[in-house]
Amino acid sequence: MDQKIIDFNKSQARTDIPEIRTGDVVCVYKKIKEGEKERIQQFKGLVIAIKGRQSSSPTITVRKDSQGIGVEMVLPIYLPSIEKIEVLRHSKIRQAKLYYMRERAGRSAKMKIRDFSEKEKTALKEKDEKAKAEKAEIKEKSIATQEEKTGTKPEKIEEKK
Repeated sequence: MDQKIIDFNKSQARTDIPEIRTGDVVCVYKKIKEGEKERIQQFKGLVIAIKGRQSSSPTITVRKDSQGIGVEMVLPIYLPSIEKIEVLRHSKIRQAKLYYMRERAGRSAKMKIRDFSEKEKTALKEKDEKAKAEKAEIKEKSIATQEEKTGTKPEKIEEKK
């Protein structure tokens, strides 16, 4: 019976979550509901622990220093209120749990950066190109709808690079 539940939960798992490892610096975009309004809040920090990787609901512990005070969030990876998770940087580590980072601050908390592999670099480039193409497509659609409404072509606005 337990295996059926685990299989069901894994089938419901999200596929847009990148591979996250301990020591990664990530930016978590979480939906926050305040009254009737809904907004997205970013939480950028270091992944110090990953628990339940083989289970149906793995969690990550993300830590950041905010005005000299350590703040940690334990987030289920497949939580529906998490819009996306971006891996900003990989760190060179040798331990599975980085709880020792809680006592460190400033320069002693600095970790060595591990370069992205070629596979990861190409995946990031493809993602950027896809995002640019989608942005251009949306822009073209908005121009077309504006032409339909007004009956004239809108003036071109030059973009700064």
